[in-house]
Amino acid sequence: MDKNVPLCVGVIADGNRRWAREQGLPGFVGHKYGYEKFKEMALWAKEAGIKYVIIYAFSTENWGRSEHEIGRLLTLFRHALSPKETVFFRKEGIRISVIGERERLPQDIQEGICSAERESADFSELHFIFAISYGGRSEILSSAKDIVREKGAEGMLSMTEDGFEKFLWTGRIHVPDPDIIIRTGKQRRTSNFLLWQAAYSELYFSDAYWPEFSKEEFKTILGDYSERKRNFGK
Repeated sequence: MDKNVPLCVGVIADGNRRWAREQGLPGFVGHKYGYEKFKEMALWAKEAGIKYVIIYAFSTENWGRSEHEIGRLLTLFRHALSPKETVFFRKEGIRISVIGERERLPQDIQEGICSAERESADFSELHFIFAISYGGRSEILSSAKDIVREKGAEGMLSMTEDGFEKFLWTGRIHVPDPDIIIRTGKQRRTSNFLLWQAAYSELYFSDAYWPEFSKEEFKTILGDYSERKRNFGK
C-alpha cells in the first residue's frame, strides 16, 4: 500500500437530519440517505487502498433522542443487517464489525450483528467498523473494568498503554488507531468519538452534510493528508 494512503480512517457522519430538513423532508429520510452513503464510502475506501474504516453511526448520547426517532433508527439498523443488504458487503469482500454498548440494542439486532460479523470474518478487502451505541468515554471505562475483572487490581496498576489498548473495543478486533478522522456537517468537534485512539489522528472538518459528502471531497482530503508530515510528538 502507498505509504501516503491512510491505513485507517474514522468518520463522524453528521448532518443527516439537518440535510433532510433543508430539503423539506422528514428527518428520518436523512438517515436513510446517510446509510446509502456508508456503502458509497466503503467503495471509495476500498478503491483508495484503505484497509479500515470506522463509522460513527449512533452514539451513546443519541439514546436521549425521542422514542420515535430511535425506533426509526433501529428499524434502519435491522434493514442494514438483513440478508438483502449484507450481500453488498459479501460481494465486495468487506468484513463487518460493530463496536459499542451492543447490550443496549434489541436482542434481534444483537443477533443480526453477530451473524454479520461471523459471516464476514474472513473477508479482507476492507474492514468496515460501525460504531453503534458507542461513546469514547464508555469504551475507556468498559476497558478498565474488563482489565480489573480479568487481571485484578494489581493487573490494572501494572498496565502499560500498549497493554490497555488491547482491551479497547477496537483493540479486541485488532483495528489500528485512525490516521485521519473526517467529520461532516459543519461542526468542529469530535463528540466523544475514539477518544483514546484519536490522540494523534489528523482531523478534517467538512461543511457538507453527510448525505451530500462526495467522492471528490474525499479524494481531496486524502490528497491533503498525503502532504502532511506526522511527527507523533517526536
